[in-house]
Amino acid sequence: MSASGGTKAIVAALAANLAIAVSKFVAFAFSGSSSMLAEGVHSLADSGNQALLLVGGKKAQREATPQHPFGYGRERYIYAFLVSIVLFSVGGMFAIYEGYEKIKHPHEIEHWYWPVGVLVFAIIAESFSFRTAIKESNPLRGDHSWTEFVRRAKAPELPVVLLEDLGALVGLILALGGVGIALLTGDGVWDGIGTVCIGVLLVLIALVLAAETKSLLLGESAGTDEVHKIETAIVDGDTVTRVIHMRTLHLGPEELLVAAKIAVQHDDTATEIATAIDAAEARIRQAVPIARVIYLEPDIYSETEAAKGPDPSATPGGPAQHPTDL
Repeated sequence: MSASGGTKAIVAALAANLAIAVSKFVAFAFSGSSSMLAEGVHSLADSGNQALLLVGGKKAQREATPQHPFGYGRERYIYAFLVSIVLFSVGGMFAIYEGYEKIKHPHEIEHWYWPVGVLVFAIIAESFSFRTAIKESNPLRGDHSWTEFVRRAKAPELPVVLLEDLGALVGLILALGGVGIALLTGDGVWDGIGTVCIGVLLVLIALVLAAETKSLLLGESAGTDEVHKIETAIVDGDTVTRVIHMRTLHLGPEELLVAAKIAVQHDDTATEIATAIDAAEARIRQAVPIARVIYLEPDIYSETEAAKGPDPSATPGGPAQHPTDL
């Protein structure tokens, strides 16, 4: 994801949510609609979430230090995970609680034109924000579906903004439906039901975001296309004859670590091998520019060893070693 594209979508969403939050709280003050209060808190939480994404993007740009030699790229994942927590607690759980209270103690909505007018304004504003997020995401999405884009994106900002805006639009429609039915029937319970539906929606979106950002925090490999490009770039057919095994890891959305054991000719000199490794690193960076940290270990390929398969105990996350084995 380009930083400019993500920032543009975040700023658009932030501006829309701040304006909408103010209008919703004004409408709640005049009408007493619980849907308006829940939606106001939702928009305020979304505004805070966009601020968190901007802070995370800024902190991720810090230079590497001896204590953090691979830099701070994962700050963006941490702040995106915080967004899911805020959306779940401040947005979703508050809306469910407020809706439950309104169902228990319903009252008629006053000054109906306030909530209806604000909801129509909010739908228009959120639509513009959602359109901006879609426009910035399309070049990166390519031929993938929206579900695949959200699941495979290594940069968390655009998926977060997309899901937030989608949730906001659906929530606004639910709020409008709850307020509308409450006005038609004169029963404020429907306003509470609409509020509970908004809360459930926000909780579901928060859980999806948490699951996706958790995967990024744990460390995801490069995509299938990038892995293929790296393997092709490593092998020159002369000194480097094959990739014995390889691991890739995203240190951040735009920084990839590549570690591979490569097969070289048994009679190559140290100088020839070192030159071949330097050339392979250059080819990797040309094929996949985000591959910035590269470690290549030369070895002699053995069909006998390869036939045994990978050694689980030598794989990160494999069986733990016992003290007697050390």
